[in-house]
Amino acid sequence: MIVAFAIPQADTLARAGRGEEAAALLARAGDGGDARALVHLAMWRLQGQPVARDLPAARALLARARAMGDVAAAVMEAALCANGTGGVADWAGAVAILRDVAARDRVAAAHLALAEAMAIDDAGWPTVLPEAEELAPAGAVVRYPALLTPAECEHLARGATDLMQPAVVVDQDTGAEFRHPYRTSDGGVIGPTRETLPIRAINARVAAVTGTHIDQGESLTVLRYQPGQEFRPHSDALPGTANQRVVTVLLYLNQGFGGGETVFPRHGLSVTPRGGDALVFTNVTAEGKVDPRALHAGVPVTSGVKWLATRWIRARAFSVWAGPDGETLDTVSDPC
Repeated sequence: MIVAFAIPQADTLARAGRGEEAAALLARAGDGGDARALVHLAMWRLQGQPVARDLPAARALLARARAMGDVAAAVMEAALCANGTGGVADWAGAVAILRDVAARDRVAAAHLALAEAMAIDDAGWPTVLPEAEELAPAGAVVRYPALLTPAECEHLARGATDLMQPAVVVDQDTGAEFRHPYRTSDGGVIGPTRETLPIRAINARVAAVTGTHIDQGESLTVLRYQPGQEFRPHSDALPGTANQRVVTVLLYLNQGFGGGETVFPRHGLSVTPRGGDALVFTNVTAEGKVDPRALHAGVPVTSGVKWLATRWIRARAFSVWAGPDGETLDTVSDPC
């Protein structure tokens, strides 16, 4: 009885403010063989609600669920193993987890096949990179042609489709996020639990072309622009932060749509998106000040649909499990 109804009963207890009791119920159900109860509890431990965040405990719960045959738990555990959530980042360990379940799960098999097709070393880092094309003086805007393959672009787009919601902008005075007609696209953030091995390897590639550490990058944000949607001129730099977005990387995921160019008015530059290309530009000056020349826009799409992914690179390490300046957060809004 406990196994059959553990999750709904636990959710009811959690809504009543009885989080620890709810967690204990899920733990007992897991001891009784309910792998899904363990995954549910793992998500609570990751989110930090309705119980305290405990990243190593979440990893251990997922490992137990995988041992019971839960392949969804295995895919999530592999992601956390690769990106170091709840432990040391371990690419080889993550690959081993996927191989353990790939024969009986097509999703795990697809992730593994895509990762194994990449030009990467045993740690998931790129062994081949395209030559940079300087589009603005002093490397202010640089293009890397075909940084991603068509299959990698599709993986990114498909991985965020169910996350899509109206995109937001950041208030330059307060730092608050809100919807604004300046930005009319839809977007989805690929958090650590959904950072598949191919996505982790793509993030490593982004770090390589920008000369930064992979931990400086925010989670990839995938954006979808339909006809009429745009992002008017703006800066990616943030107000009032000690850990600034120093570099922006745009990964174009498709082509063949009308409009949608990325323009830099102060450089007199317009870039036509090509699927697989990466556009890299700096948001600050050599002195660390916001660079007004980094003002840019995504002009309206006139036909078809434009897909791209954005990775903002901070001056120092950044984690969704902590604040931008490294302080511990008890909870964050949907970090997974």
